[in-house]
Amino acid sequence: MGDFLNKAKSFADQHDEQVDQGLEKAGDQIDERTGNKYSEQVDRGVDEAQKRTGEGDTVPRS
Repeated sequence: MGDFLNKAKSFADQHDEQVDQGLEKAGDQIDERTGNKYSEQVDRGVDEAQKRTGEGDTVPRS
């Protein structure tokens, strides 16, 4: 299991922009499915997740 996690972290470090875009899309899907009821919380969660992958948040928030 440790090897898998190391590979996943390495991938996230090398592909930060793609990971951040994926997180953004996931957040958008959650917002859509909840009728934007928890949009503020979802945005904070996405921001925190982006900070913890790669070099940080590379995708500007709209």
